[in-house]
Amino acid sequence: MEKLKDLSRQLEGELFTDDTIRQLYATDASAYQEKPLAVAIPRSVDDLKKIILFAKKHHASIIPRAAGTSLAGQVVGKGIVVDVSKYFTKIIELNEQERWVRVQPGVIRDELNMFLKPYGLYFGPETSTANRAMMGGMVGNNSCGSNSIVYRSTREHLLEVTTLLSDGSEAVFKTVSLDEFHEKCEGNTLEAAIYKNIRTILSSYDNQQEILKEFPKETVERRNTGYALDILMNSAPFIAGKEDFNFCKLIAGSEGTLAFITDIKLNVVPLPPKETGLMCVHFNSIDEALKGNLIALKYKPRASELIDHYILECTKENIEQSKNRFFVQGDPEAILVIEFSAPTHEGVIEIAKQCEAEMREMGFGYHFPLLFGDDTKKIWTLRKAGLGLLSNLPGDDKAVPVIEDTAVDTADLPAYIEEFNVILKKYGLYSVHYAHAGSGEIHLRPIINLKTEEGNRLFRAIAQEIAALVKKYKGSLSGEHGDGRLRGEFIKQMVGEKNYKLFENIKHTWDPDNIFNPNKIVDTPPMNTHLRYTPGQKTPKFNTVFRFHNQDILQHAEQCNGTGECRKTHLTGGTMCPSYMATKNEKDTTRARANILREFLTNSTKINRFDHEEIHEVMDLCLSCKGCKSECPSSVDVAKLKAEFLQQYYDANGVPFRAKLIANFAKSAKMGSIAPGVYNWMVTAPVVSNMVKRFSGFALKRSMPTLYKTSLRKWFEKRKNKANGDGHTKNKKVYLFCDEFTNYNDTEIGIKAILLLEKLGYEVLMTKHEESGRAWMSKGLIRHAKKIANKNIKIFSKIINEETPLLGIEPSAILTFRDEYIDLADEANLATARALAKNVFIIDEFIGREIEKGNIKKSSFTTEKRHIKLQGHCHQKSLSSTAPTLKMVSLPENYSAEEIRSGCCGMAGSFGFEKEHYDLSMQIGELVLFPTVRSTAPDVIIASGGTSCRHQVKDGTGVKALHPVEVLYDALV
Repeated sequence: MEKLKDLSRQLEGELFTDDTIRQLYATDASAYQEKPLAVAIPRSVDDLKKIILFAKKHHASIIPRAAGTSLAGQVVGKGIVVDVSKYFTKIIELNEQERWVRVQPGVIRDELNMFLKPYGLYFGPETSTANRAMMGGMVGNNSCGSNSIVYRSTREHLLEVTTLLSDGSEAVFKTVSLDEFHEKCEGNTLEAAIYKNIRTILSSYDNQQEILKEFPKETVERRNTGYALDILMNSAPFIAGKEDFNFCKLIAGSEGTLAFITDIKLNVVPLPPKETGLMCVHFNSIDEALKGNLIALKYKPRASELIDHYILECTKENIEQSKNRFFVQGDPEAILVIEFSAPTHEGVIEIAKQCEAEMREMGFGYHFPLLFGDDTKKIWTLRKAGLGLLSNLPGDDKAVPVIEDTAVDTADLPAYIEEFNVILKKYGLYSVHYAHAGSGEIHLRPIINLKTEEGNRLFRAIAQEIAALVKKYKGSLSGEHGDGRLRGEFIKQMVGEKNYKLFENIKHTWDPDNIFNPNKIVDTPPMNTHLRYTPGQKTPKFNTVFRFHNQDILQHAEQCNGTGECRKTHLTGGTMCPSYMATKNEKDTTRARANILREFLTNSTKINRFDHEEIHEVMDLCLSCKGCKSECPSSVDVAKLKAEFLQQYYDANGVPFRAKLIANFAKSAKMGSIAPGVYNWMVTAPVVSNMVKRFSGFALKRSMPTLYKTSLRKWFEKRKNKANGDGHTKNKKVYLFCDEFTNYNDTEIGIKAILLLEKLGYEVLMTKHEESGRAWMSKGLIRHAKKIANKNIKIFSKIINEETPLLGIEPSAILTFRDEYIDLADEANLATARALAKNVFIIDEFIGREIEKGNIKKSSFTTEKRHIKLQGHCHQKSLSSTAPTLKMVSLPENYSAEEIRSGCCGMAGSFGFEKEHYDLSMQIGELVLFPTVRSTAPDVIIASGGTSCRHQVKDGTGVKALHPVEVLYDALV
């Protein structure tokens, strides 16, 4: 460990040796887990050289890592994990004329294409993880994606790589002429030895014949089994008339086992055609879909992707993806998503018609919707979410990645899948089928419980039988996900003993000290060792305050399969995960939080397994924005996990003073409202305010919320004449939930909301009720929140129904009825809570719905021209939608609205007030929100439904944001 400390002092970047960080890097998106020796976050190539030389000197190993989304355990191992995702993120150079771009390995694929788009250029291969997958990983894995029919794999676009070899020397691998190739073989450098070695291997006629005999047939375009000697062999030094030699063909798919890539030169192509459409053919069986796929391929589609009924079922329970299944009719066994393109819209329609006609003639398919525009984006989003959605299967039986990456000739695919399913049936198993039918690669995931001895046995037995089946069809055991720890054991079987020895020879020549990612491709241990779950282990059960429907809290954490959707950045949009977007630290991802909780709840020896500071540390920067509840394909709700964890942790360690203070916000505000002037002086007068902030643990730079001169409830009760307005729906009654934030701080907004509703013809009612409990939940004091929830359920269930709904102004407060209250309801109240939730709305939702019904009309509002920019509240975006808000503020004749493309504002209730979180809070605001507001013209209205969001905008930009209800109220005539 002292040697690692010495290395740490030499690096510009960071080196972590603590158990927490090492545990977070012990997994990827595979079934494997092994704690590394250390985790390095290098800042420079010089750092990388030092790490390599350290590993060489001390007989350690290096595991290159980018996004950590590998499915075969490529970045799991006991060496030093070297994570390039934080600092190696530069796009170095673009040559428009020659159509190439040079990037560092941490550049994200989708962000590269965002950069290229203004130039009319595009990097083709598109994995389902493209919004976080990085170019280093795509090269290492030779990634393909859904459009590989057109763009093939990363290998076909890789022009040049700059690398560090295992002796620390730099080598640039690119296309070389025949003379240059032989020159490279001269000398005593490691690079020269590498060239000499490949010349010896591939110049041998016997080796060439052995490669042709054993490797996948040429028509199998997806081929990632072992080192790509078959492709490299088709070069001028070895076969006359072939193209010039380029080692990039071997490096693509080498999984970081040969060299460390520091920059990458890629071929780019013109942007995809604008005129594309998706024909989503519904089938009654997988076999029928695969035969239909062969027909589709005749019409030269850009993609032909399979989605089976298991994935379609999983979409029903996912908040985000349930919105994207609009095109599904009936209960298909499979859907084939076929993308066609043509110079014109009509051309796309014509191609689709011809394809449909031939399928119908053969009796394939029963529904053939053809979709365009934004609808296609929703379908591709659903398709890409497939892997994550599979984690939603309840219980310990999961769709495991054991033989999910096999590829065969497309003509062989129906027969291969038929035999595959016969094998699974023999074991009493069934499999998920999805993805790349058009490329001969269906991702196949049998449902297995890897926590059992029997599951572990099946894991291996199935892998062995399917490897033999793939060999029979002369396919590739890996089409795009690579060998890693999962398939490495079977490479010898797939390519033969002689070719495997060539692989060993290559690895030893490039990396004689076995520094780079050992035990991948060659010398791989048995594929059922170092699994994430120990065979025979029992899943511990926990008594929790929250209800975890159909599962336990541990099983909920286990739904995270590591696909890393939470690692997307602010450039690609979405809410999840704001802390990661700001810090770029793995520790601050949703994935990390689920992993750390899973680890300690599974393996802790304490009586209270929640009682670990390590969990507290990783959970600390979760803002409880709830972005993960909807955006995580696996529906891992870390806000819920954090709240439950904190309650259990406080049970063992006591509740901190500040947590109690914040949780009791409503009581403090009520006391302050007795003399609001005094209260406001205390929180705004600099000297006194700073004393209050220091005492409370709040940031000195943060302004404090003030109280209105009266509470909303007092104002409402004092009114003698409640005008019913002049609308034609004046007998319609609504109840207003008087949440604690609107009641004491944002009273003016509450008043305007009531006056607006009355003007529009609604009778507004209020009843005595409890606070929302939001502050208690946010601080993890959910046992008390449970009491509040059950009281409110009982109060409102008696008066709220479809005809008389409950409306709320603050999204985080009113949405508790539709979210946490259901999980906190006593068993006797559960059905009541669910029924009540159906008639509870954010006021924006209610008004939007009434607009659609024609009950609220433009004639009630001004014709003045105004534009609104909306910052959506995180909870609203996750649990509902901002669409009703945009509809509401766009109702006046000449009002227009757009949503700011930001995620969380960074305030997140009390989070942004806390002194240790203030800087991060403002950093999150600076990602998108603050710059957008500052660059907005003064006459544009900034609006946000959240009290925290409006406070953050004011503190960060000096601009006062309005509640959307205020915008509509101010537009009344």
